[in-house]
Amino acid sequence: MVLTKIIRQKVQDFVFQKPRTVQEISELIKINWRTADRYIERIGQEEGTIAVQTFREGTRGSLKIVYWINQPQQQSSNIQERLFKLIESSRHKDDFSPFDIYQYLNDEKRRAFIEEDVEKSEKYLDQDLIELILETKEQLLIFSGNLSWVNIEKKNKSFLSGLKELLQNGVSVKILCNIDIASIQNVEKVLELNFHYPKNPIEIKHSEQPLRAFVVDNKFARFKESKHPHNYTLLKRKTYIFYEILDDSWIEWTKRVFWNLFRSGIPAEKRIKDIWSIQNLK
Repeated sequence: MVLTKIIRQKVQDFVFQKPRTVQEISELIKINWRTADRYIERIGQEEGTIAVQTFREGTRGSLKIVYWINQPQQQSSNIQERLFKLIESSRHKDDFSPFDIYQYLNDEKRRAFIEEDVEKSEKYLDQDLIELILETKEQLLIFSGNLSWVNIEKKNKSFLSGLKELLQNGVSVKILCNIDIASIQNVEKVLELNFHYPKNPIEIKHSEQPLRAFVVDNKFARFKESKHPHNYTLLKRKTYIFYEILDDSWIEWTKRVFWNLFRSGIPAEKRIKDIWSIQNLK
């Protein structure tokens, strides 16, 4: 049986009502337990609406419970709820500082470093971004502005080649960015990678939001913040601050924020079509 849109919706509606066992879902859609388990994993990765918690793992009596994670206000602290509302109401990167997340983590669950833009071009920043994304085994979620990282190069290896390597390993990539006249060429460069794969593993949606971040599986999230000398007199050059989040609950929260924005975003294909419909646009 193929995982159709009807089956996806049926499973999500079923879990939305209350947490379910994998066995209950397999009986609902009349398939075996292993296929149901595989479908649940795919829906969780591709839709971001459900997740699985395993109890008594490693024993004969282990139990998998599927639960709903659609709404960020659920399972979150008052701080996380307040931060989400701030992100949701913001459009530009200067409207929100990732430090407001970083400050709430324990020292052993966070890292941060600073780089100055001495080359006047972000593509040469030594931020190990290509190495970072290559750590992904299942799913990479990206909050972006204009996809400026498309042009990053390091040691004769480009960011796009890193993405291609992920796709070859079966990794799913979801991207939020601002798709407009200024960024459309970057967006098209990324979408071109899908031509080599039948299931279009890269999905991009338009959303004006303030975060610039990469979420690698359930391992970590890295946020970027930029500071300009004309806004901060003590700075001699444009400065970038990178914050890495290692706390499980905050990584999960960041993913819920992503999926909430992603579901309401405009598909890249439609956005691009509408932009190219503008007369005299070259």
